[in-house]
Amino acid sequence: MDIPPLAGKIAALSLGALPLSYALNYVSALSHPLGLALMSALILGLLFVAIYNLSPSEIYHDPLYAGRAPPTLPAVFAVFAFTSVVDLFIALQEDGYPVGFMEFFTKEGEPYLRTAHGVFICYWDGTVHYLLYLAMAGAIRRRKRYRNLGLYWLGSFIMSILVFLPGNILGKYSSEIRPAFFLASPFVLIPCWAGMRIFNQSRAPICCNPNMVQEEQRKGILRRPVDLALVMYLILAGFFTLFRGLVVLDCPTDACFVYIYQYEPYLRDPVAYPKVQMLVNMFYVLPFYGLAAYALIFPGCSWLPDCALVFAGAVGQAQFSHMGASMHVRTPFTYRVPDDAWACFFGCNLLYALGPHLLAFRCLRWPAFFLRPPPGPLAHHKKEH
Repeated sequence: MDIPPLAGKIAALSLGALPLSYALNYVSALSHPLGLALMSALILGLLFVAIYNLSPSEIYHDPLYAGRAPPTLPAVFAVFAFTSVVDLFIALQEDGYPVGFMEFFTKEGEPYLRTAHGVFICYWDGTVHYLLYLAMAGAIRRRKRYRNLGLYWLGSFIMSILVFLPGNILGKYSSEIRPAFFLASPFVLIPCWAGMRIFNQSRAPICCNPNMVQEEQRKGILRRPVDLALVMYLILAGFFTLFRGLVVLDCPTDACFVYIYQYEPYLRDPVAYPKVQMLVNMFYVLPFYGLAAYALIFPGCSWLPDCALVFAGAVGQAQFSHMGASMHVRTPFTYRVPDDAWACFFGCNLLYALGPHLLAFRCLRWPAFFLRPPPGPLAHHKKEH
């Protein structure tokens, strides 16, 4: 399979992170946190300028806009792909594989990346996000849509930021905030800008005629067993989300006490990432589950397919990091999942991660139920009642 030229160039530039990080590891000036932050900002800035001017003929045509558009978004993907390779080597190094690449950064720049949670968000960024960047860059080069990929990436990226940054400030590493921490500022603002561009892109055309839409929307929930199963899942997942939120809020009930000590002691870890994660789930994911259940029962909720993709990315990233950190050797033994509770922990959290992906697949594969009702007998019927 041929690699699209733009994706190939971004991949080549991102792999330049390997020799560069190895060389910088032996620069004595980077032993100072401020020098490290300034050097990192300079490298990312130069990389952005390089890809921006690399091949304008390939990246000026962005399907988000008609005609010629500034090649800013592919340049952003290139910079993020570069940082993804860096993150992958940070994770591998912390697990003892390559040596001599990123010690300078984890010691003087962002020491909280050496936590179990930091290791697993680096793994996710270095694999899933990296492949998404290359796929979206390739789609831009081939003049194809990348809206679905972009929505999944947007949810995943925002979830990692929502948990990681507050966890750094509130956890036991709050006293080790270095100047490099403020390099995260663009990573907060850029997803908002990119998200607006992705949401503004028109949806892919759907091959559903008005008769198909009306026929599908006449079916009650009992005549749609897949949707019924998803509604039941969303209700159970909502209760599980609420329960774990109450657990980290120190609910005094016996059930919460038993759960946090016998099933998920990682929720007590003073690094604060698991507590922040459960609170983010309770305040953001839980309302979505309720709205999604409503949209599966009542037709015409055209917002669900997009939101399902965003939350599938968010929950996928969250569960990967949470499950991995709960069992990683960098988590103190007293906070790891007990051996006798491992099967229950893994099964419940895996189902929690898979559910939003199944919901997103259902919305994209059979979208007729979520389309706005066309004018016709069904619409007149609704108005009469």
